Amino acid sequence: MIRKLVCITMTSVFISGTFSTAFAASSSGEIKTSDPSKHFDVKGKMPSKFTIELQEGQRKSLPFEDKRDFEEAKRGFIAAPDYKQIMAEAGHVAWDMGSYEFLLKEGQNFDSMHPSLQRQATLNMAYGLYEVLPGKIYQVRGYDLANISFIKGDTGWIIFDPLTTKETAAAALKFINEQLGERPVVAVVYSHSHGDHFGGARGVVDEADVKSGKVKVIASTGFMHHAVSENVMAGNAMTRRLFFQYGALLPRSPFGHVDQSIGKNIASGNAGLLAPNVIIEKDFETMTVDGIKMVFQNTPGTEAPAEMNTWFPEMKAFWAAENITGTIHNIYTLRGALVRDALEWSKQINVALYKFGQDADVMFASHSWPRWGNERIQEVMRTQRDTYAHLNNQVLHLANEGVTVNQVHNVYKLPDSLRNQWSAHSYHGSEEHNSRAVINRYLGYWDANPATLMPLSPEDSSPLYVEMMGGAKKIMKKGKELHDQGKYFHAIEILNKLVYAEPNNQPAKDLLADVYEQIGYQKESPSVRNSFLAAAYELRHGMPSGASPSAAGPDVIRGMSTALWLDFLAVRLDVSKTEGKHFTINFVTPDNDEKYLVELSNSALTNIEGIQSPKADLTITMNRTELNDVMMGMATLDDKIKAGKAKLKGNKKPYDELKNMLTTFSIDFELIPGTLPSAK
Repeated sequence: MIRKLVCITMTSVFISGTFSTAFAASSSGEIKTSDPSKHFDVKGKMPSKFTIELQEGQRKSLPFEDKRDFEEAKRGFIAAPDYKQIMAEAGHVAWDMGSYEFLLKEGQNFDSMHPSLQRQATLNMAYGLYEVLPGKIYQVRGYDLANISFIKGDTGWIIFDPLTTKETAAAALKFINEQLGERPVVAVVYSHSHGDHFGGARGVVDEADVKSGKVKVIASTGFMHHAVSENVMAGNAMTRRLFFQYGALLPRSPFGHVDQSIGKNIASGNAGLLAPNVIIEKDFETMTVDGIKMVFQNTPGTEAPAEMNTWFPEMKAFWAAENITGTIHNIYTLRGALVRDALEWSKQINVALYKFGQDADVMFASHSWPRWGNERIQEVMRTQRDTYAHLNNQVLHLANEGVTVNQVHNVYKLPDSLRNQWSAHSYHGSEEHNSRAVINRYLGYWDANPATLMPLSPEDSSPLYVEMMGGAKKIMKKGKELHDQGKYFHAIEILNKLVYAEPNNQPAKDLLADVYEQIGYQKESPSVRNSFLAAAYELRHGMPSGASPSAAGPDVIRGMSTALWLDFLAVRLDVSKTEGKHFTINFVTPDNDEKYLVELSNSALTNIEGIQSPKADLTITMNRTELNDVMMGMATLDDKIKAGKAKLKGNKKPYDELKNMLTTFSIDFELIPGTLPSAK
């Protein structure tokens, strides 16, 4: 049984703690596997007859006769390494491709897995070095969630997206050099601002070479801000929710974690961030690096707020970043993130289609597998363009006819012309949660029924429902009937109420877990599957305990702006301790010439850059390099004051009050009622 939490994204502590970040799951490094013929959980259930019938129906109705993706995923294979595991510098396993080998058993159908997801999970088992364009473009796949791509320049490698961790990126570079001959890395391109595309940069280049300009690191405008900021303000909540979306604690098993749609999983090791020294600012920019001509297309507002495609005109090769992969992506990410713009995504694909796609002979990306031949490339580009456009436009069409955010996921459907194309399937996203996201983006979370505008919290309303339904015994009886009839979402409606009303009712939680499990088995999207299966685990066994966050390296801290850090302090403010308090603090970091005015007023902590008050209660002066130590937990601000590295001038009381007002967030909070382990 798994009992340890891991830290996957960003949390932060000020003055007496650390700012820690990791883009990959990291704990003891132990990877859980089990006998694929048996359920890993003593309380786990096999697929029900309703689940089996649904899976059999999918096998008959989906276009499994189309084998082109499998042919493309194998094309260009050069070699696989003689190892399946990559070790982290800390001594644990950073990556284990072998833990998913149950997927490679030929002719095996798993009824605990949507057939389409099993297909995608098998495609993502590609492992080793692949040739994309003879003598010019190569990829190492299966070393991390993303692909690492190598462009052969006149003198060295141009690397696109150096993976999540230093260890996996270094292993990939070592492997390609062993196979094709050693070449220096002359440039690195970050396609976008998500950690699995830049975190391993230190594994392939030296920071001194980047700072001197010997190695170019190229990224789109806004990259540094978005690379650091996306997970900060709600980072603690995102971390906890990510256990569900990514199934971080589920064993690799047909009954557990099988895939992450755009790759197998996230590597666990040293994630860093080397700041780019070349920024692409215009919509289109042409640049030649080491003899390779590249045209960069900025695509903000698509899969990431800072993202760019790349066209290689002399090779007729198109790099689609994460805008066009082997799946329809998230418009709303279940871990929690700003809702994306499906229409803009469609439009940027359309721009690429008509600017580059008419001439492309090969299209490759930061996930999945390449496509070859202009007809095939245009087919996939049009399919994904149309899927995002259809999602946006048809959902808004339904909304304009009165369908609400609480109904659209049961109404919106892809047309058969798209459903019958594999590249239109939503593995990373899902039609259900993406359709709700479109309405939320345009109209918000409210369905315009006053009853739902300010609802009671579920722990307050659920006891009333339980009382009206005649108590726990009647609900359990009806819930079991609905479960046995395969009416799983109906069963959720009443069992969820009971669990909120009686969070210590373990039989109710176990029955709800059985329901969640069958829904998880049935879902095509691994994000949705993982969420239901992880929730089932926590209902049965309680929330995993023993949080073990991994400390961040200094890269992300250095990249985080002082303004963003101050903004996050305001998020951490415990307003129960602020009533009647007011103060102003001048905050100065001389080494980077920054000045801020921080003010507590009306229980809100605000800051403004470039302003100092002559009437401030206190001035705090310290170099930003010293502040980095505090943010990373290498020292407290009190330590810096004692060492003379931070100076206080004026009334020290606001400083002492602010320390007392700040909450230290923890990820050990319940997502499901009654799952928090009892204090020992």
